Order: sequence, then C-alpha cells, then structure tokens
Amino acid sequence: MLTTTLSDFRKDIKTYLDKVTQSFETLIINRGKDTGVVVISLEEYNSLKTTQHELSSRINQQRLDESIEALKSGKKMVKKLEE
Repeated sequence: MLTTTLSDFRKDIKTYLDKVTQSFETLIINRGKDTGVVVISLEEYNSLKTTQHELSSRINQQRLDESIEALKSGKKMVKKLEE
C-alpha cells in the first residue's frame, strides 16, 4: 500500500497511477486530518464488485464456502440443480 499527500500526487501523478495499474498497489492520498482518497486499479475494483455480488445473498455465500472447502479437501463438487 502506498500513501502520499495530494501535492506529491499532483507532482508525480503518472508514476503513482502506473504503480496502481501495473503493480496492483493501493494508493491512499491524504487530504488532511482524517480524510483521504483510495485509488485502486479498475481490475481490482471489478474483482471487489464481483466478490460483493457473490456474497450478496446467504445462498451465494454458502455455495462459495462449500466450493472453497471442497477445493481445499480435494473433493469434486457436483452442481445441484434447483427446481
């Protein structure tokens, strides 16, 4: 995770954005006492939104948890069809 001030970010915006997009760094730009902005790559944002969607319902959470456990234990998952 990178942190910088707004004035330093302005001075070297290209370098900071390159680090965010190419190295998947998270950038925090401090804007004063207890305020700031977080900059992440589009790919990271899309990944977070997908995860948020997957966890948006209890059924999705349960299926994801079961899949993770099956993967860890080496078991194959059989897809259940709901009627």
